[in-house]
Amino acid sequence: MSLFADAEEWQLAVGAQTWAGLAWGEVDAPPALLLHGWLDNAGSFAPLARLLPGRRLWVPDLPGHGRSGHRPPGTWYHFVDYVSDVLGLAQALGLQQFDLIGHSMGGAIATLVAGAYPERIRRLVLIEALGPLARPAQACAADLRRAVDARLALHDKQLKMHPDRDRARRARMQANGLSAAAADALIERALMPAPGGYVWRSDPRQTLPTPIRGTEAQYLSILEAITAPTLALFAEPATPYLSGADAERRLAALGPQQLLRLSGGHHLHLENPAPVAAAVAAFLESSLRVL
Repeated sequence: MSLFADAEEWQLAVGAQTWAGLAWGEVDAPPALLLHGWLDNAGSFAPLARLLPGRRLWVPDLPGHGRSGHRPPGTWYHFVDYVSDVLGLAQALGLQQFDLIGHSMGGAIATLVAGAYPERIRRLVLIEALGPLARPAQACAADLRRAVDARLALHDKQLKMHPDRDRARRARMQANGLSAAAADALIERALMPAPGGYVWRSDPRQTLPTPIRGTEAQYLSILEAITAPTLALFAEPATPYLSGADAERRLAALGPQQLLRLSGGHHLHLENPAPVAAAVAAFLESSLRVL
């Protein structure tokens, strides 16, 4: 029996991209779009979604993740492309204005969407996210070379084979410090059978180095452009790249309406969803900004 029997499975084609995902709530309830982290999938939000009644929650597998389609051959996974992905999906779902919730990479994508299209986002929830990782301008040439070298060698890259689901579960637990139950929520949509065992569904191109990253100044300007009331949720103890002087500058640029630090690890919404859900529900139920 599926771990997500309480959810609606959906599929949708938007241009050349085939989307798959989960949905909870009545179709006419206030809508929210939930974006998961890198190499995760819609299953990562299931424990949280079950604790957020009164909303229509659309939870996609991002392109190249879970059961959504991979990008066409010859294309790649650039952060800016996710902005058009998300807005194209929102348009196909009939979402003109909506709440946006993102974890980790999904939260970084959410900041780009909310900064570039502030009129579309009613409220923004960032879980373990403060925008994309930046790189100094001086690193651009070396980063580009490393990324191109990895692309040219991609045809030699073999998919990791796991002889059984238990072995895959243990690998995911070890990679992210997850419990068995949390890993199960991810691997149901992430694994597919193959001769000799199981492989991950995610597109191998997702693991290649990024050719060119934005600078810190560019991402600060994106955060400053966000006008939606924002809830920022962080794990305690802090994730290293979400602490320190750069993180404080980003928080100052973002100016979240609420900032909470909750006990847990990077996947706190998956491992201990109750306090996260309580904070998110209270924030979303507060008076909406009039656009």
